[in-house]
Amino acid sequence: MKKKQLILGLVVLAALVVLVVWGRDRIHFDFALFRSQLALANWGKIAIGAGCIYLGYVFRAARWSLLLRHNKKVGLFSLLGTQVIGFTAVALIGRIADPVRPYLVSKKTGLPLSNQVAVYIVERLFDAGAMALIFCLAILLAAPGAMPHPELVKRTGYWGLFLTVLGALFLVAVRLAGGVVASFLERAFGLVSKKLGDAVGHKIRAFRTGLDTMRSFTDFLAVISLSLGMWVLIALAYLETTLAFVASPQLASMTAAKCVLLMVVSGGASVFQLPVLGWFTQIGIVAAALTNFFGVAWEPATACAATLLLVTFLGIVPIGFLWAQFEHVSLRKITVESEHASEELPEDETVEPA
Repeated sequence: MKKKQLILGLVVLAALVVLVVWGRDRIHFDFALFRSQLALANWGKIAIGAGCIYLGYVFRAARWSLLLRHNKKVGLFSLLGTQVIGFTAVALIGRIADPVRPYLVSKKTGLPLSNQVAVYIVERLFDAGAMALIFCLAILLAAPGAMPHPELVKRTGYWGLFLTVLGALFLVAVRLAGGVVASFLERAFGLVSKKLGDAVGHKIRAFRTGLDTMRSFTDFLAVISLSLGMWVLIALAYLETTLAFVASPQLASMTAAKCVLLMVVSGGASVFQLPVLGWFTQIGIVAAALTNFFGVAWEPATACAATLLLVTFLGIVPIGFLWAQFEHVSLRKITVESEHASEELPEDETVEPA
C-alpha cells in the first residue's frame, strides 16, 4: 500500500511540475490581488460554513450509531470522537488512513472489525447516493441558463439520477438476497479470475452484513435522512464560503446549484487524497473549475479554493489532534495498525446480528 501511494504521489508530483511549467508563461498570477481577496472576504460567512461542517460530523456520528443499534446499542453521539479523529488522520496522512474510523469504532465498541468495515461501506454508499441525489435535483431544478455548459451538465444530472436509482435497486437486491447476488457475481467474475471472483463474493457478503443493520423502512429512512441532512450542510458550507468573497462579482453572486456542482468537483478531487501534496492538487482543481465554469479570475478563484479546503477538509484537524491527544491516540500509529488489521481481516469473520 505504501509503495502504491509513493508511486501515485510521484505521478501527481510530476503532473504538477508539468502543469506549473505549462502555465508559467500562460497564467499571470497577481499575489497582491490574491492577498486582497482574502483580506476583503467576509469571515463571518466563512465561520458559518465551518460551523456547518462541524455539525456534519455530529450527523456522521449519529448515523454510525444508528447503523450499530441492532448489534450493540451505543449513545447517539458517543462515536463523535472516532469520526473526528478518523477524518483528521485522512486530512494529514491521506486516504491510506480511511480504515482508521472503522478500526477506532471496533476498539471502542468491542464489535468485530469486519462488521465495522461493512458499516463503513454502507456509509460511503449512502454518502454517494445522497450527494448524487442533491446534485441531480440541483441540476434539474436550476433555472434555464443558470449552469455552465447546460446540456452537458443536464445530461450528467440524468445519468447521476439513473445511477442513483440503479444503486438503490442494487442495495435492495443485496439486502433481500445477498447470498444469491454474491454467488452469482462470484461465478461471473470467476470466469476472468478465481481470485477476483472470491474477492467480489466476499465483499458482497460483507456488504450484506452491513445492510443487515437496517431491518425496517424506519431504519432506512433514518439513515437516508441523516445522510441528506449532512450533505445539505456541506453544500451550505460551500455556498457560505463562496459568497464570502465579496470582492469577486462572480463569487459574490454564486447560486446554490452552482455550489453543488463545485462540491461534486471538489469531492471527485479528494478521492485519491495524498498527504499534503493532495491539498495543493485539490486547490488547483477547484480553482480551475471556478475559472473555467464560472469565469472567476485566477486570484479570487485560488483564494476561494484554498479557503474551501480549509473550511471543509482541514478545519477539523486542530480539534481532531486535540481529541487524539486527550484519548492518547497516535494518528500515525493508529493509521498503521488499522491498515494492517484491514489487510489481515479473516474472510469468514462476521458478527451475528442481535
